[in-house]
Amino acid sequence: MTKPAWNESRTDLIQAVQFSSAEHLIAFVQGIQRAAAVDSHVVPEPWDMPGYEHPVIMAAGTFIQGGSLELSADAPIREPYIGYMQGGLTYSHVKYGVLMALQTMKDRKLL
Repeated sequence: MTKPAWNESRTDLIQAVQFSSAEHLIAFVQGIQRAAAVDSHVVPEPWDMPGYEHPVIMAAGTFIQGGSLELSADAPIREPYIGYMQGGLTYSHVKYGVLMALQTMKDRKLL
């Protein structure tokens, strides 16, 4: 499930994507990192970030720290396993990011 759905009007650049398990969510976020413009070799892992109740995973291969207009994804590791993907300077980069995320999930036999 995604929010907003493909046929809903958008009011923000954030796309929420719900997954069936923590493994699916983690693979998706790690796949987004694989498509990053910077640090695509880095593999993000969930960790106990100060200020959060649950472990958090963040993918952000951005030129500017905290640059939400560049392709990134993050999520708390808890049910209902929702990842938040945002940004992307071009359509083709976002498409590449989603394809890399799906490929990562496929490689782990999660699809």
